[in-house]
Amino acid sequence: MNRATAAVGALALAAFCFGTAESLPIGLLGLIAEGLDTDPTRVGLLVTGYGLTVAVVSVPLVKLAGRMPRRTLLIGVLAAFALATVWSAVATGYWTLLGARLLTALAHAVFWPVAVVAAAGLVAPGRRGRAAAFVFGGGSLAVVLGVPAGTWLGQQAGWRAAFAVLSVLGAVALAAVVALLRPGATGPGDVAAGTEPSRRAYLLLVTVTALGVGGVFSLFTYVTDLLTRDSGYPDAALGPLLALNGAADIAGLVFAGAVVDRGPRALLGGSLALLSVALLGMAAFGADPVAAAVLLALLGFGLPGLATAMQARAMQTAPGDTAVASAGTSAAFNVGIGGGALVGGLVLPVAGARGAALAGGLLAVAASAMVVGERALGRRGVAARRAAVGSVIESVRQGTVRGQDQ
Repeated sequence: MNRATAAVGALALAAFCFGTAESLPIGLLGLIAEGLDTDPTRVGLLVTGYGLTVAVVSVPLVKLAGRMPRRTLLIGVLAAFALATVWSAVATGYWTLLGARLLTALAHAVFWPVAVVAAAGLVAPGRRGRAAAFVFGGGSLAVVLGVPAGTWLGQQAGWRAAFAVLSVLGAVALAAVVALLRPGATGPGDVAAGTEPSRRAYLLLVTVTALGVGGVFSLFTYVTDLLTRDSGYPDAALGPLLALNGAADIAGLVFAGAVVDRGPRALLGGSLALLSVALLGMAAFGADPVAAAVLLALLGFGLPGLATAMQARAMQTAPGDTAVASAGTSAAFNVGIGGGALVGGLVLPVAGARGAALAGGLLAVAASAMVVGERALGRRGVAARRAAVGSVIESVRQGTVRGQDQ
């Protein structure tokens, strides 16, 4: 393993830490509420507020830190993460824990866009998407392994122990980044600007990301309700079903990493089409337990493709600095999570979880149609340019022939 590959691995470990920290209070909800003598709803706000903070401050903070070397910035946010998780572990009250979560969210807002661009800059241009996918893999493993492991540890040794262990992992990631990420340029594939800059294409990407992710989380936020009430699964089956979704998520990430550099826009469109099928399928066939399990796995397989393609496409179309562009798509992703939960929450009392799946499917279809429309417009533009060039060449040829005749 060369140094660049090891450095990407260190960034993936850091991503695992941030991904675990974001959702860990969900698994520890009751334990934290009891330990701090507060209402579980207020503990739930520790997750909601975290996501809203990331969505709001990502772009401003990355712009503010734009002139700082990426290595220095990453060391700073990882040090802040380690401090914030220790602070969480020793918090004596709800507001103290909320302050620690706010610091973690601020670090998170800067980490993701800078880490993904830094990872891409460590490798040759033809492997940028794969490097970004590897970092995203750390975030995916956080959902599949990190949060369940943290929940188990919290149940055995108290919720503070889960945050304490997470702070140790964060310190390990910090030490690895310090040791492996060289000062100065990030590497041979440094990506300070987009390879195909286009403000229109980038703004379309931001919109598509928010719609697509919003579609997924319109259902996924309430998927346990669908599985137990509509599909008829017992509560004991939820763990294995969510593990199936997590395994499909990892498989989707491996696939996305293998193909993303061949065509990020094609992967984006294909992932959205797959998610549309899964969501609309849940709306139509969610009452069948076998169909629901298959469609849940399909949903897990499709989302990493969307996330990976989103990041690779941002590095292509960024009209300015790619770190700022990556912050914009990260914010759109978090807006999609929160907005999808809101849409699903509004539909759920009226039409149930399958109604939420239908609403999410329509959002995903709209996003997919926008990607198809962009490709169609792009082909028309290429055809028009080719026709114009052909016309000029023909005019020059005819003028040359007339000159020879004279």
